[in-house]
Amino acid sequence: MLVLGDSIGAALGVPQEQGWVSLLDGHLADCPVINASISGETTEGGKARLPLLLAEHRPRVVVIELGGNDGLRGFPPAAIRSNLARMITDAHEAGARVLLLGMRIPPNYGPRYTRDFHAIYHDLAAQNGTALVPFLLEGIATDPALMQTDGIHPSAAAQPLIVANVLPVLANMVRD
Repeated sequence: MLVLGDSIGAALGVPQEQGWVSLLDGHLADCPVINASISGETTEGGKARLPLLLAEHRPRVVVIELGGNDGLRGFPPAAIRSNLARMITDAHEAGARVLLLGMRIPPNYGPRYTRDFHAIYHDLAAQNGTALVPFLLEGIATDPALMQTDGIHPSAAAQPLIVANVLPVLANMVRD
């Protein structure tokens, strides 16, 4: 399994072994986890890196945890959608199943942008038959006790909760 993500997948501000991607390894005994997450990564960067990662690792499952940085930078939703769609297509063409991890952005970006941003994940999952976790930080993002002081990155205490958000969908994917 390959996880292609940003700082949340890279466990920014958290010891690497306590990050949610590392914690997944203990739950997926027969499925080694390759963490290709990079802090600050955008969908454009992920799209550029994915073909080589697919060729090198030949994963059965690709988890895409990208888009948050694009949204925080105000990138056009159409560009984010296009980049994510290309990654889904590339992964499918390489024979991998895809789990898309949805993200949300703060409401201060305006109702239209936040709505359009959030819809990207649901729309792509429906159009591509892709598994989806609608919001990776469900039950976490609005609890200051589970977030680092920047209000963007989850704390070490939140990492097992992220696993709990992802594992029900992911476990079925790696079993099949």
